[in-house]
Amino acid sequence: MIGTPPAADRLARLAEEIVGEPPTVRLRAWDGSEAGPADAPVVEVRHRRALRRLLWRPDRMGLARAWVAGEITVPGDLYDVLARLTFPAEGPHDRGAAVRDLLALGLPGPPPPVPAEEARRRTGARHGRERDRRAVSHHYDVGNDFYDLVLGPSLVYSCAYWDTAHPTAGGSDAPAGPGARTAVTLEAAQEAKLELICRKLGLRPGDRLLDVGCGWGSLVLHAARHHGVHAVGVTLSAEQAARATERAAAQGLADRVEIRFQDYRDVGDGPYDAIASVGMAEHVGAAEFGRYAAVVHALLRPGGRLLNHQIARRPAPDETRYRLDPFIDSYVFPDGELAPLGHTVSGLETAGLEVRDVESLREHYALTLRQWVRNLEAAWPQAVRLAGPGRARIWRLYMAASALAFEQGNLGINQILAVRTGDRGSSGLPLRARDWTAGPRP
Repeated sequence: MIGTPPAADRLARLAEEIVGEPPTVRLRAWDGSEAGPADAPVVEVRHRRALRRLLWRPDRMGLARAWVAGEITVPGDLYDVLARLTFPAEGPHDRGAAVRDLLALGLPGPPPPVPAEEARRRTGARHGRERDRRAVSHHYDVGNDFYDLVLGPSLVYSCAYWDTAHPTAGGSDAPAGPGARTAVTLEAAQEAKLELICRKLGLRPGDRLLDVGCGWGSLVLHAARHHGVHAVGVTLSAEQAARATERAAAQGLADRVEIRFQDYRDVGDGPYDAIASVGMAEHVGAAEFGRYAAVVHALLRPGGRLLNHQIARRPAPDETRYRLDPFIDSYVFPDGELAPLGHTVSGLETAGLEVRDVESLREHYALTLRQWVRNLEAAWPQAVRLAGPGRARIWRLYMAASALAFEQGNLGINQILAVRTGDRGSSGLPLRARDWTAGPRP
């Protein structure tokens, strides 16, 4: 009598029906059986419930829910697995055969509950104030201690600025102070990034700086401490605002740094000499970007500078069909949108800003993300305790996948320096602006 095939063999056949080719990873099933290339990295399907998710959602979302629920995991090198895997956005290559195999594995029944970490039904106008506040809270209000663990002492949640393609994982050998050039640790590379922004903005003592989406306050604290500015940081994350305020007081900068739990659209105390927007415009949305640029323009004094630091995607063949990856939209950045670089530049120029410099930091972000993943994996039990297993799995997957996307050129990150020109079109920039000196001011 012929016995039932091991579960892993059925998984391998199912994978081929979904993707259209034999699996490129080794599959380990819940019964301990394995199938697939012997020398390939392992993907564990720990529970047959993962396949029931795929029965009801035979697309990337079904796979994402199984990952978040811990029903699918990667015990080894996640980067290697992600580089090998393909999963059709529109569902299985052979849908009928895939459904038959799923049913043959004994999977009838209702769809499993959605993991609690998934963003719930969204109400209100897209990118309205209250909906934006909830979206930001979903991502950032997961515990400051968790972000301490992932980001390290710098508490900077954006692309660092490296001097070497082979950074070290940490340590205290980083040079201190503004302008330090050897960025071989994450902390030193983040310090170098903060200083680069301040130099591009041409900050001088007494200037007013606005940081739109200030996070935990690292940039405004750096600018106040090293450049003598009076800085305002705004954020829609209550946890960020509280922590940034504490940091300003602890560093003796409360008289020069103000942190507000406030929407950037409600800032009304301009003009500012300089505005930084670092990793914030991705939350604005294409329909609202024109308004965002107009608000920033209005808040700058003539001759004031804007540093817009923003992730970019490749232009789509049909921009009307662009959609954010469902995993990112549901679990990471609800309502977030990425724009091609050209769209961002055009939006700033349409608002009346003059774009003076664009610098790509694509490789720098890949290095930064790998450091964050290393931090997370090195303290995995603590991360799970702080944020819960589902949230920790989300961050591990999205940061590792993002690192590969930057390395492969599917995503970019750009610093755009723009100016609200003054009288007679003066920008106030030096003739050789790439030296990033303050230069004369109109």
